Amino acid sequence: MTDRGDEVSGQVGGTDGRTDVLVLRRGTHGIPVDEYAGAIERRYPDATVTIARTPTEERELIADARFVTGMTLEDTLLESANRLEVFACAYAGTDHLPMEELEARGVTVTNASGVHGPNIGEHVLGSILYFTRRFHVARRRQRRREWRHYKANELQGSTVTIVGLGAIGQAVAERLEPFGVETVGVRYSPENGGPTDEVVGFDDEAFHHTLARTDYLVLACPLTETTRGLIDREALLTLDPNAVVVNIARGPVIDTDALVDAIRGERIRGASLDVTDPEPLPESHPLWNFGNVQITPHNAGHTPKYYDRLADIVAENARRFDAEGPNATLENEVIS
Repeated sequence: MTDRGDEVSGQVGGTDGRTDVLVLRRGTHGIPVDEYAGAIERRYPDATVTIARTPTEERELIADARFVTGMTLEDTLLESANRLEVFACAYAGTDHLPMEELEARGVTVTNASGVHGPNIGEHVLGSILYFTRRFHVARRRQRRREWRHYKANELQGSTVTIVGLGAIGQAVAERLEPFGVETVGVRYSPENGGPTDEVVGFDDEAFHHTLARTDYLVLACPLTETTRGLIDREALLTLDPNAVVVNIARGPVIDTDALVDAIRGERIRGASLDVTDPEPLPESHPLWNFGNVQITPHNAGHTPKYYDRLADIVAENARRFDAEGPNATLENEVIS
C-alpha cells in the first residue's frame, strides 16, 4: 500500500495492465481509511492500493485512475476523473452521488449493500427491545435514584413491519424470528416475496392497512421518490398509538414536523432515530428533548468489521475488473 500511486507505477491505472485501486481520503465511523486500504490489499495483494490523503492528491491521482473507491465523489472531483471506469461506493446508499453524471460517463457504480446486515440488524433489535421493556423509563428513574416499578411490554405476539427488504431488512427479519412476532415486509415488488410472514407493496391502501396493525415500524429502505416523506401525517395518524417507529434508512423518509407533532400529541409510543432530517440534528431541535425518542448519531452502521466486509466486495470486484475489463460483471452494481 502506498500514499502516492505515481511513486509506484507512474500512474494510478497501472502500466502493466493491472488495475490499481485508488482510495479517497474520507473515512467513516471514526475508523481510519488506512484500515480500509489495508483490508483491500490483504484480499488482493496483486493490486497496488493507493490512498489519496489530501484534496490535491485526490485531484491529481483520480485523473488517471480507472478503479476508485470512497464514501463520496463530489462533482468537482469527478471533473478530474478522466479515465474512471468503476466507482466502488463505500456506503450502501448512493443518493448522495452524482449518479446522472456517472451514468452519462459510462462509469460502473457499486455499493456496500450487504455490509451492514449484522450490525444494523442488531441495532434495530436493540431499539425494539429498548421500547418493549421501556428501558428509557428505567434509565430516567435510575438517574433519580428512584426504586419504583413501572409497566413494561412483551415483544412476543407483536406485529413488526419492515419497509425495505434488502440486505438490512432481511437481517432484521432473521433476527426477529426467535421472538414469536408477526412480520410484514414492504417492497416495490411484493410478488417476489421475502423472509417475512407477509409481503405488501407501496400501494396506499395495502400500506395503510399494514400500518394500522403495526406495533413496530422499521424503516430500512433507500431514499427514493417513493419513500421520501413516506411516513407523513396520514401515515402517523394511521399507526396505532402504541406503535414505535425505528428509522435506520434516511431522515427524509419521515416528515420530521409530522413526527414531532405525533410525539407531542401522544399519537405514537415513541421513536428510535439513527437518521434525522435535518442531519446532523440541530442542538435546538425539539426531538432531543422527548423522553420517548432515542437518538443515535447515524451510528447504526458502526462495526469494527465494516471495512473487512466492504473490502471483501471491493477486492473481488477489482480482481474481476483486472481479469475481464470494462465488461466484467461486478458485485452490487448500481450502474453498469
